Amino acid sequence: MTKVLNTLQSFIRRNRLASVGGFIVIVFIIMGTLAPVISPYDPYEIDINNTLARPSAQYWLGTDYSGRDILSRIIYGSRISLVISTVSVLIGTAIGVPCGMVAALIRRADNVIMRIMDAMLCFPGIITALAIITILGSGIGNLIIAIAIYQVPQFARLAYGLTLTIKEKDFVMAAVSTGARQHRIISKHLLPNALAPIIIQMSLLIPGAILTTAGLSFIGLGVNPPTAEWGSMLQESIKWFRLAPHTMVFPGISLMLVVFGFNTLGDGIRVFLDPKLKER
Repeated sequence: MTKVLNTLQSFIRRNRLASVGGFIVIVFIIMGTLAPVISPYDPYEIDINNTLARPSAQYWLGTDYSGRDILSRIIYGSRISLVISTVSVLIGTAIGVPCGMVAALIRRADNVIMRIMDAMLCFPGIITALAIITILGSGIGNLIIAIAIYQVPQFARLAYGLTLTIKEKDFVMAAVSTGARQHRIISKHLLPNALAPIIIQMSLLIPGAILTTAGLSFIGLGVNPPTAEWGSMLQESIKWFRLAPHTMVFPGISLMLVVFGFNTLGDGIRVFLDPKLKER
């Protein structure tokens, strides 16, 4: 426990901006986790007597066109955005990393697996997600699948390059010479030594997944209304922006803050775990 605290203190001392980003991320995670407890109102409760109400003591961030409390919807929206982005990146990692490692270790699998990954990388991520959503339909589950699929080749390419480098090390060669099986070499030698770059990649891809989630919901192909989600909130507020700008400003600020938090935290983790960057 003491070692963990010392590591955390060292990270905060060396990476002030990343610490601010980490604090922002923690705040949004707490908001999403405790949404039913801290939310002042039901995010789906319609109040036609208070439509487009400006920020006040009763409604801190105002209400939308249906009289729903914007603060409550932002709090619940943080849960949706973080769950979709985190789960999709975890799925992409769980599929992509083993594929990349197997391709680097087994010559016959190399051409098949990596050519498939190269083909997937030929298309922009948002286009891939749009195509998958068009086939599967909208909804949270399909959105997670769509985002996870275009995350797979990014993790596969990373794991492939790392494995090609690590497998030439003496400790791996020694394990091979003793007759260790492939799955043991991967679990005991390759994966632990490749874990830091993989964690960095995950932290840097989560904000992109959040933006993709919001973007797909903004064009009506993501989270179905009336579910509270930042992208759909922005889409719904377009027609009311001139009359009630707060309906778009606050969800936009929330999206900007969480992406900023993850980006700075990811950069800080990259610097902290990379010895060369750490020295610089």
